[in-house]
Amino acid sequence: MPNGPTSPGVIPAPRSVRESARGGVLLDAGTTLWAGPGTGSTERWLRHTLGAALGLSLPPGDEKPKHAEHTENAANTEGAERGENGVSTVRLRIDESLGTEAYVLDVDGDGGHGIEIRGGGPAGVFWGAQTLRQLIGPDAFRRAPVRPGVTHVVPRQTVEDAPRFGWRGLMLDVSRHFMPKDGVLRCLDLMAAHKLNVFHFHLTDDQGWRIEIQRYPKLTETGSWRARTKFGHRASPHWEAKPHGGFYTQDDIREIVAYAAERHIAVVPEIDIPGHSQAAIAAYPELGNTDVVDTLSLSVWDTWGVSKNVLAPTDNVLRFYEGVFEELLGLFPSEFVHVGGDECAKDQWKASPAAQARISELGLADEDALQSWFIRHFDAWLSARGRRLIGWDEILEGGLAPGAAVSSWRGYQGGITAARAGHDVVMCPEQQVYLDHRQADGPDEPVPIGYVRTLEDVYRFEPVPPELTPGQARHVLGTQANLWTEVMEDRSRVDYQAFPRLAAFAEVAWSALPAPAERDFADFERRMTGHYPRLDALGVDYRPPTGPLPWQRRPGVLGRPIEGAPPNV
Repeated sequence: MPNGPTSPGVIPAPRSVRESARGGVLLDAGTTLWAGPGTGSTERWLRHTLGAALGLSLPPGDEKPKHAEHTENAANTEGAERGENGVSTVRLRIDESLGTEAYVLDVDGDGGHGIEIRGGGPAGVFWGAQTLRQLIGPDAFRRAPVRPGVTHVVPRQTVEDAPRFGWRGLMLDVSRHFMPKDGVLRCLDLMAAHKLNVFHFHLTDDQGWRIEIQRYPKLTETGSWRARTKFGHRASPHWEAKPHGGFYTQDDIREIVAYAAERHIAVVPEIDIPGHSQAAIAAYPELGNTDVVDTLSLSVWDTWGVSKNVLAPTDNVLRFYEGVFEELLGLFPSEFVHVGGDECAKDQWKASPAAQARISELGLADEDALQSWFIRHFDAWLSARGRRLIGWDEILEGGLAPGAAVSSWRGYQGGITAARAGHDVVMCPEQQVYLDHRQADGPDEPVPIGYVRTLEDVYRFEPVPPELTPGQARHVLGTQANLWTEVMEDRSRVDYQAFPRLAAFAEVAWSALPAPAERDFADFERRMTGHYPRLDALGVDYRPPTGPLPWQRRPGVLGRPIEGAPPNV
């Protein structure tokens, strides 16, 4: 018997949906799949993921519908149709009249008794397939059939859609708490299901180095493990008194990058310099400011916050990190490489005779200019190799090369300054889209950090500041939500902090929404009632609308809540 979704609402919301009064297309054991040139990634995904979920083999079908007169199969109900000989076909094709990521999903639009997805490029076809999956219903989000023999009906309609932004990102911090490779691959699947297309991979920090660099093996032998871990905010008295760590081999990285590419997701690696580097200094003490601190005594940091142990501004350190970035470029084909550049404590440079001599030698004004010199060196180094540097908004201090881009995290102002100066920007203000911030102000929120950012708050986030002119606004590449994992010790905690807010963020990044105050949050909530079962089928441990479940709470674990509304800076 046919089975259709009870709530067809798509997230993120498409630009246009034209629904017919009745009927649809049946997907069953006879359904075939035709894939035109350039659509191979979606063809593979449909067979491997959708086919496995519904128990369909999706054998090759015909490029064009057969034009002989068709009849309705008596076994069909509610106007659902198959094509000639009782067969429905899913067809994939490139339509260069559309934008690269745009798509048209036509369910029986031409009377051909099938489904056609046309995309302006391979990515557009893939995003159309994600919408098709949602229209089928929660069963399509499982790994195996839960109702064998049950056919599924895709309601007759035409969906026309295209993204607002080209950069729809998620940053995952795997330094504070390591996420094994399978968890990263799962994260990419969840991103793809929400049409997010940039995975910012925060691989290094004071608390751990997570990527194999073959010429510097101690970075992972020593730098990927810490002896213990603070449990809760850094002021918490609690410790997890066992080693924590892990890293990705270069083959792991190749697998992650390839897996992402199949889902039309770019992976942007981050190697944090010159601050947030204690793990690297613990592995190679000569990288630190050895004239003012005993770097041989340093270990990978076991608490949270900003370590004062930063890289020394020496030629040897530059050569070391050039070696790191050389291996990185061989693993990540992304246009952008993130170099961090944030929260670099200057205490050691101020006290270091070697650092002060370097400032004098270079004719720099102060330690802030020394950090700028450090960043500009790698800006030029990456540019010479056909890549673009991106960093947190502190890299604006001291000036940037023309091709560099900025992740505006301290608020909107860094992005405004960058766009006005002609630099591309990714908007990710912590007050709005840091998903480690708490979701409610109730006492049951686990390890409450930062401002309250509800589902509605995220839905009303606007990435483009009104202060920008249209020409300046074109420098806003898009937006990104960030997941810092100090208080997310495992996959379930990451799920809880990310969802359902990441679904709201995905709609902000993709859909052509009105101004924040005019957005129809009630409609989004209605569509979320149909989306929660999809998340359930995917095994996502999201925060329920009614609050955390008992096992999601962390009673007695100290957080750092900030009261009141966040400043609009």
